[in-house]
Amino acid sequence: MWTIAKLTWREILSKRIFHITLFMSFAFLLFYAIATYIAAQEATEQTGGQAVSSDFFLAQTFFATQILGVGLYFAAFVTALLAILSSVGSIAGEIESHQIDTLLARPLHRRTIVLGKFAGLGSLLILYSICLFLGVLAINQWLGGEILRFEMSALQVIKALAVFVLPPLLLIAVALLFSSITTTINGGIILIILYGISFIGGFVEQMGVLMNKTSMINIGIISSLLFPLDSLFRKMTVYLFDTAGDPISFATQGLFGSLSTPSNAMLVYAALYGITALWLSIRRFSSRDV
Repeated sequence: MWTIAKLTWREILSKRIFHITLFMSFAFLLFYAIATYIAAQEATEQTGGQAVSSDFFLAQTFFATQILGVGLYFAAFVTALLAILSSVGSIAGEIESHQIDTLLARPLHRRTIVLGKFAGLGSLLILYSICLFLGVLAINQWLGGEILRFEMSALQVIKALAVFVLPPLLLIAVALLFSSITTTINGGIILIILYGISFIGGFVEQMGVLMNKTSMINIGIISSLLFPLDSLFRKMTVYLFDTAGDPISFATQGLFGSLSTPSNAMLVYAALYGITALWLSIRRFSSRDV
């Protein structure tokens, strides 16, 4: 399995899409750093660097968390796209090009091939996710000044990071399932649509909580059950923006926060979702005639 994982690493690192993603990730971090610095300077000049009232403090906290939230949201988006593009053709693409014949000719169980690809892709995406998450966080803390800098403990960061790396693993597991069932293009389209449904449903649910509309909340819950990607992002923001004694504070609200807290059961559901998808991909690939 680890040999397949090493080969998967080499394959992904040699692809142009990975090089482009690294370059664009650096460009994103640079742009985010410039925008954060300018926003902090403008806010400091307008307020004189002092919070004059409790209302201003709440507004400042809200603004700070939203600046950090939008950076993490785009980081999650880039990570998800890299996970989809790098894994959706990992089996189907090799079947179409007959490159997988060299692996199947060896005394390897097909389960080993699927698990090896998952281990290789997963470890690479975890490393990429950690770097991107810490990069956004470091930029916000170093360049945000007193206005945009958000006070958080090491435990908050660790808990948020642990949840942040789960979506790419979930995407890889589901992508391997689609890759063992259908072609690369079809699997990619289905996965991107599921990704879109998840985040649109999440935004609808946030609006439903704000407007107290049960039907809109139910739409978000159904989309989370269909594909629990947005729930993981919302759970990450709750962990990151959590404050002692006030888990759902004003600071966690907004477009890139969470007006409703995903339960811990959703984390278990997401884990079982990914494990089931990986198990089905092994079953499907093992019985597939290539």
